[in-house]
Amino acid sequence: MRRNLTLFLLASSVVLASAADVIPAQSYNWKNVKIGGGGGFVPGIVFNPSQKGLAYARTDIGGAYKLNADDSWTALLDFADNSRWDYWGTDALATDPVDPSRLYLAVGMYTNFWDPNNGTILISKDQGKTFTPSPLPFKVGGNMPGRGLGERLAVDPHSNNVLYFGARSGHGLWRSTNFGATWTQVTSLPSAGTYAPDPSDSSGINSDKIGITWVTFDSTSGESGKATPRIFVGVADVGRENIYVSNDAGATWNAIPGFNNSWIAHKGVLSPKENALYVSESDGAGPNDGSIGGVFKYDIPSGTVTNISPVSGSEGLTVDLQKPGTVMVAALNCWWPDGQIWRSTDSGKTWSPVWAWEAYPVLNRYYTYDDSLAPWIGPDYTITTLDKQLGWWMEALVIDPFDSNHWLYGTGETIYGGHDLLKWDSTHNVTLKSLADGIEEDAVQSLISPPSGAHLLSAVGFLHTDLTKAPQTNFNPAWSTNVDLDFAGNLPSTLVRVGNGNGQIAISTDGGVTWPGTIGGASNANSGKIAISANGTTILWSSGNSGPLVSTDSSSFTSLSSIPSGAVIASDKQNNSVFYAAVGSKFYLSTDGAQSFAAVGLLGSSAAPVKIIVNPGVTGDVWVSTDKGLFHSTNLGTTFVAISGITQAWAIALGAPATSNGPPAIFTAASLQGTGGGIGYFRSDNNGKTWVKINDASHGFGSISSNPLTADPRIYGRVYIGTNGR
Repeated sequence: MRRNLTLFLLASSVVLASAADVIPAQSYNWKNVKIGGGGGFVPGIVFNPSQKGLAYARTDIGGAYKLNADDSWTALLDFADNSRWDYWGTDALATDPVDPSRLYLAVGMYTNFWDPNNGTILISKDQGKTFTPSPLPFKVGGNMPGRGLGERLAVDPHSNNVLYFGARSGHGLWRSTNFGATWTQVTSLPSAGTYAPDPSDSSGINSDKIGITWVTFDSTSGESGKATPRIFVGVADVGRENIYVSNDAGATWNAIPGFNNSWIAHKGVLSPKENALYVSESDGAGPNDGSIGGVFKYDIPSGTVTNISPVSGSEGLTVDLQKPGTVMVAALNCWWPDGQIWRSTDSGKTWSPVWAWEAYPVLNRYYTYDDSLAPWIGPDYTITTLDKQLGWWMEALVIDPFDSNHWLYGTGETIYGGHDLLKWDSTHNVTLKSLADGIEEDAVQSLISPPSGAHLLSAVGFLHTDLTKAPQTNFNPAWSTNVDLDFAGNLPSTLVRVGNGNGQIAISTDGGVTWPGTIGGASNANSGKIAISANGTTILWSSGNSGPLVSTDSSSFTSLSSIPSGAVIASDKQNNSVFYAAVGSKFYLSTDGAQSFAAVGLLGSSAAPVKIIVNPGVTGDVWVSTDKGLFHSTNLGTTFVAISGITQAWAIALGAPATSNGPPAIFTAASLQGTGGGIGYFRSDNNGKTWVKINDASHGFGSISSNPLTADPRIYGRVYIGTNGR
């Protein structure tokens, strides 16, 4: 339905609607929009040494995952809702070697003021199907510097009621003797770690102490049923010994001399049949810092430390439990020409790399590359030019303890690995495959669902033509982050997007398949929000650092002074001349193609508008979510109705109506009063008179204020939720 534009400049006011009703929750079928896996840093992968095929991965913002028999992964922490969004920051994990049904996760996002919550040990007795929280008296930093260290959490292999956890921030080493239910500090350890990447950092991110870096039990010591006597611990200290051993089950500790005490010990991996401990070290805590480092072998009976480094800068570390003496290490921060991995079958006396120079600039790559599960990652053929392919931030590196051919390693983007690792030692040409299917770890900042073309486009950089298959490519030009998207209401194949770098604006006229158009000027502007007019002729940009900007007919952007910086913006989807904006409690209207705006309405006592959504079929039918609730106008924002019962609203979206003549279905992430309400995700089919809750106890979606929504205008009831990590 279309309606011609008529302006009614009435007195600004807000009308309170009658109380909203909350009806029982509707069972929704939630699925991941498939990207094929990855998208973010995977700092830890752990195999259980007692049950074949049992493995887990942890991520810094996307929770933890369990490996399936078909190489895919199942997310374990999707239940985390707005009250415990920090659960998705997983700083350490431990799988019980005695009772493989038990799993432990150390969760918490930040140790600075960004996260108000203390950390938690999540305890599972069913391999992650359900969890019981055990609160800690300090914070845990799953997305802090040093998150690739570890593992900081370990289960005693002889007495599995005993666990150790190495804390950050100077809180030291902690022990539980009742399967993680309660914890006490091990005060006998001489150091809690004094190293911080940048003590002058006022944000508290790089100035926080890294703390204990890993805990490793020596399973060759002691006997079943009694606490393991020998335990190794790495501590983030520089300038003094920082690797300790206890031979009396943690009662006393002694430093082990012979390691490089000017570096931080990243990993401590036991090779039981060799009676040896392998240690990787670096001059930084990672993942962003660290330029030199090394690998050391500690012979436990003799107490001898040997430097076995293949080259400086190696941090990821694993051993083959089936083949004693087989060791692999990976470079943490090797950025040119590619990452690097080395393998030794003689305990580090000699090494072979996964690539080597033939003659500059040609590389010999000793692998075949397969990205069929996630084609957007890179070319699925062996390349010989200087194109980065192996990855970066390579801290997680493991060999399956039951299968010497099976290996995995985490990167800053995905998990790679394969099932023919032993070819490394013969033909020296393994198959390297993207194996992160199911680990959809992305921070999604914007989503759109146009009325034609692909049903979904995400600001991650993907055109989702088939929601059940990974995108073939990402947007080109590809940017590190896309922050917002919009489509022209009358020409929905015309799209615009904005990135987080200077002057990053791109235009598509074929529904997002290609992005050849760019707009000049505004070279210092970045980030922010973007809106394109109904016919695609005008772009309004509420930039992150240069205020509001406008471009008409692909001209250079010019400054706009009639709306304040930081404005939330939207375009009308029917009338090419109409744009909307909101700042604080004021609502602004432009009827001249964003050349000028006037304040026309009020959003109650709102101080922070979040999102403006426009009915795609009716000019002037506008919804606004704010810190004080959800507001609706049918007259271009001149007057608003406050939807009663909603005390705060974040993302909103309009989708296909329930009936052919009905209003669009409205979806919102909100705090809704009444039985069945609370903080969650809701749908209304009658302009907010009644609501149904659409998420459940298994689908919390993390931090509600970070999550964009868009609803499908072609399929009633379908909504897309982007998360900050899942």
